[in-house]
Amino acid sequence: MDRRPPHPGRASAPPDGHAAGDAEEVLVANYRRLARIAYLILPAGADRHHRLLAAHAVTQRALPGLSLRAGRAGHPDDLYDGLRLRVVRRALAGRVRPRGPLPGVWGLRMFTADGAEDELALDRELAELPAAARAAYALRAVDGLPPAEITDLLLRAGVARPDEARRAAGAIRTVVGEPVRFDPCTVRVQPGDLIRRRRTTRLGAAALVLAATLVGAAAAGGTAQAPAGALRLPSADGAPLAATADPAALLRAAPTEWTRTARLDFSAWPARGDRTGDSALLGRVLALWQRGGLAVHTEPGTPVGPPVGTPRLLWAGDVDGTAVVVLHDGARIAHWSAETGMVVARADDSDVTTGAAVVLRRTTRSVRFLLAPWVDTAELRRLRQPDTPATAVARTDGVTAALSTADADCRSGPVLQLRSSRTVAEKHAFLLADLGGILPAHLTWTPPPSAGAARAPREATGTDALVTWARTACNLPEQGPGVKELNAWAFAEQQLPQHAGTATWVCLRTDRWNGEGSAATELLLPGPGGGGRTVRTALAQGRGCSRFDQNTVGWTRWRAPDGHAFLLAAGSRRVARLRVRGDGPPLDAAPADRTVAVESPEGGRPEVTGVLDDGTEIHPLS
Repeated sequence: MDRRPPHPGRASAPPDGHAAGDAEEVLVANYRRLARIAYLILPAGADRHHRLLAAHAVTQRALPGLSLRAGRAGHPDDLYDGLRLRVVRRALAGRVRPRGPLPGVWGLRMFTADGAEDELALDRELAELPAAARAAYALRAVDGLPPAEITDLLLRAGVARPDEARRAAGAIRTVVGEPVRFDPCTVRVQPGDLIRRRRTTRLGAAALVLAATLVGAAAAGGTAQAPAGALRLPSADGAPLAATADPAALLRAAPTEWTRTARLDFSAWPARGDRTGDSALLGRVLALWQRGGLAVHTEPGTPVGPPVGTPRLLWAGDVDGTAVVVLHDGARIAHWSAETGMVVARADDSDVTTGAAVVLRRTTRSVRFLLAPWVDTAELRRLRQPDTPATAVARTDGVTAALSTADADCRSGPVLQLRSSRTVAEKHAFLLADLGGILPAHLTWTPPPSAGAARAPREATGTDALVTWARTACNLPEQGPGVKELNAWAFAEQQLPQHAGTATWVCLRTDRWNGEGSAATELLLPGPGGGGRTVRTALAQGRGCSRFDQNTVGWTRWRAPDGHAFLLAAGSRRVARLRVRGDGPPLDAAPADRTVAVESPEGGRPEVTGVLDDGTEIHPLS
């Protein structure tokens, strides 16, 4: 059963709609289980004293800040599910931002009361896993959730690849008795370093003086350097963050601003909706974003924190009877609704396509979008049916009709085909795919190689592009909230042996808003009606198949119509030679079409290498 509540970013809402006393009672009754889950997810192998304290902080803060509406009874299981999701989401972040100091005891350090060799071995194995895999293990070990429910819960907690996390958790070899130990509610204490304590006390005063000096220098105009790759949040008025929650200070673009500016992104959106003048509503939402904490959820890769500068109002109104507010601070979109609370998503460097739509309201069966003012026409595209014409989508004041998700392609939501106004660009159409986040992902296409420079991605609205996406839409390298763009690059075409037709080698590229990404090579085999098998040949994280890594090579095994096994390999435009070792006689060929097909017995793993025209060697994605 799908227990995901309606949410614009496909992250679970807090367990609201219940009396505060009911939620508190459920938290107290299940405190030990929730604390164990938090402890197992938090970074293992680190300072176990602070890990234990953090587990209690995560668990205790699952309750405050909930939007509780008295008078509506809720089943305890539903309340527990909501509290558990909050614990998992917070623990996955790997940090706790205390509203006050964490509990502690002067001169003592606290540890869980474990120590058996198998438990220590498990802790070492957990330390080697990413946070999402530790979460998958915790949910299985503590609550005994089946795989499907673990996947669903991790998706709602913002994990982009939950199945991969589950598989990683399944590799844990150590088995301990049930119930799972590492119990943060049963602790042992021991003194810290008694010899160093007096020295630490003497150094404390000096440290305070140094800290005061640094703070004074910053106040006098010193500049702190952000970590490499960190998001620099622009400020519209130069202030580090909005000084007040005054709705009158919200920025509002003129309705025709988009027709005069050369910067077409969210900054050109006018304020729309029937409650743009509701100061009480806007003040509450602004105050919530500034206050932050557990009441504000972020999509993967999105920095936490209050708005930078003065936010811009994009929408305030009722959607299907539910109040919704959408704000933009220059780098992030904040979406608040009375149903689901606030979710913040990264949106820096948006443009005419990636800044063309926002999910306004999502239910378990449908989704509504708010479209950019420069969108002239909107249609619904059936991605798995490239020959089916797109159908018109009705919209009012930029809000689309409710689009069904029940019959969406694969696990994604609807795919919009939008066309920009002639004021922006002539005959400019593009595709946006709903992958579960606040912002849909832009779909692009790069055609097969030709002589000359590498071909740039283009809009995926042509016949060849639609046919390719029909074959690959269900094999994305990754999907979920935080995905910005998806590109399908046909990097080689290969004539198959025994006149079996033409196959196409494709590299699917996923780019996230935070600069991370992944790529997968796939072979599209011919078949009746142009719909043959699609074979995934490799998958890797990183920048493979992006504009910063435009060379690739792939290989796979294929069985010919007469039953003979072949090794197929192909390289992209600059691959001059293909080498195969360890799978029969060595092969070193320079085929004109950058593909090879050699008979090869099944079994073993060959080493396939591509050699570029400048002699550089490249290898398949790994």
